[in-house]
Amino acid sequence: MEPSTLLYQTPWLALHRIGTWDFVRRPHSDACVGILAITDQHEIILVEQHRIPVGKRVIEVPAGLIGDEIQHAHQSPIEVAHRELLEETGYHAAHIVPLISSPTSAGMTSETIHLFHATCLTRVSEGGGVAGENITTHLIPLKNLRTWLTQKRNEGLLVDFKIHAALAEANIPF
Repeated sequence: MEPSTLLYQTPWLALHRIGTWDFVRRPHSDACVGILAITDQHEIILVEQHRIPVGKRVIEVPAGLIGDEIQHAHQSPIEVAHRELLEETGYHAAHIVPLISSPTSAGMTSETIHLFHATCLTRVSEGGGVAGENITTHLIPLKNLRTWLTQKRNEGLLVDFKIHAALAEANIPF
């Protein structure tokens, strides 16, 4: 990548320019993970949390940044997937496999997401994320997912596209 000019930076985001193109980077992370977690009972585990940039609650796959915290700076994407799944949902996965890696929004950010498929799940804690995240965990039977997502949209929540991308990559119909 061509060198960029730093225009502005906070502890969490930086605005850069290359030529006439402005984009954002995270100072400590250029990647994140998303986890498609499916229970043995054919339920998908989704999380719900308020997202300040869109001003709404969003339904998402469990997810997290790679390398954003000093104590986890050297973790691999799969290690981050295990940690974030447990942190956000309270579930431990015996098996996690990669699905796809892709830019999250190539015209706006340098961030890449690594999607994983987690199975053989065991609930070992409450989940809910770290302080201030206020994450709600949902277990939805796959056969009811489309209806459930429509209901959430009708209630004014947003539904993240990574749910559909992960299901398609894992070849899981719903």
